Amino acid sequence: MVKADYYEVLGVVKTADDKVLKTAYRKLAMEFHPDRNPGNASAEARFKEVGEAYEVLKDPQKRAAYDRFGHQAFQNGGGGAGFRGDFASSMADVFDDIFGEMMGRGRGGGAGGRAGAGGGRERGSDLRYNMEVGLEEAFNGKTAEISVPTTIQCDVCSGTGARPGSGVKTCPTCAGQGRVRAAQGFFAIERTCPTCQGRGEIVADPCAKCHGEGRLPEERKLAVNIPAGIEDGTRIRLAGEGEAGLRGGPAGDLYIFLSIRPHEFFQRDGSDLYCKIPISMTTAALGGGFDVTTLDGGTTRVKVPEGTQTAKQFRVKNKGMPVLRSAQTGDLFIQVQVETPQNLSRRQRELLQEFEDISSSDNSPQSTGFFSRMKEFFGGLGEG
Repeated sequence: MVKADYYEVLGVVKTADDKVLKTAYRKLAMEFHPDRNPGNASAEARFKEVGEAYEVLKDPQKRAAYDRFGHQAFQNGGGGAGFRGDFASSMADVFDDIFGEMMGRGRGGGAGGRAGAGGGRERGSDLRYNMEVGLEEAFNGKTAEISVPTTIQCDVCSGTGARPGSGVKTCPTCAGQGRVRAAQGFFAIERTCPTCQGRGEIVADPCAKCHGEGRLPEERKLAVNIPAGIEDGTRIRLAGEGEAGLRGGPAGDLYIFLSIRPHEFFQRDGSDLYCKIPISMTTAALGGGFDVTTLDGGTTRVKVPEGTQTAKQFRVKNKGMPVLRSAQTGDLFIQVQVETPQNLSRRQRELLQEFEDISSSDNSPQSTGFFSRMKEFFGGLGEG
């Protein structure tokens, strides 16, 4: 009997890639599987035909030989020799792949995915600690002491989880593999061993203090170095300061996430600082100066030139934040806001009125120019 073309059996073109081949095979294998077609000899034959075609085409060498010589490539001891022995393996691999994805793991998730790959020793969980610091602390840096609830290795069993003098033994259910497989026909479903929870080992005589866990809860106090110049959201990693590993496994890490409290006077943008400072109308008009206290504990003098307007910004070099792990420092930017006098006495009002009476457009060029342009603009619209 002449065999059908393998590509036609799977319903794919000759240029189909591995993904297309596998998808086509899965669909047909599920459709014609004997468990779904009990007593149907035609479906069983079709199922075997589909499996044979996929077994050849999924292998690059076999596929190349088939493309060149057709079915003759596997006759008389050709490249298809031993096909029957490979067929069951092929089926198991594909269905293991199908059910593996359904169970939330990819291919290769068998023994390599078990928790007991390291002899039942699991790495401890990483921990997160949120810390808030002030802007002054971020400027100067500090060493802070924190208390972290965590787990430590049991001092009685040294982390093994077994009573001293006993030890652990290979799990009898999974023979140390950490996973068990249930098979029915060509279907094979693999799951975590229920006896050892995937560790591959069991504790026959648990430690009385830690009850077989190999670790105990404890609140630890740690010293954390906060470097000068840290920014909001900076993360500090303390290796090995997380939870102790299960059954003597390595400890996890502790991650400290830093946030900076809002400051009453300064706002930060990278390494630069910004602040707004009110000045009197007379200082703005006549000129003068004022002192500003900076984060380094000192003061700096800012000179205000005659005729300074609101929102004028002054730059003070090297009075900003230090740049993390460098010798550089940002700048301080000061924006002045001219304060209008309030609660005037009669004499003050008289003086201001006298000033107003003798003022000219040269004294207030911005307002004079603005109203002049507005008048011209709307006057031009009326003429149009």
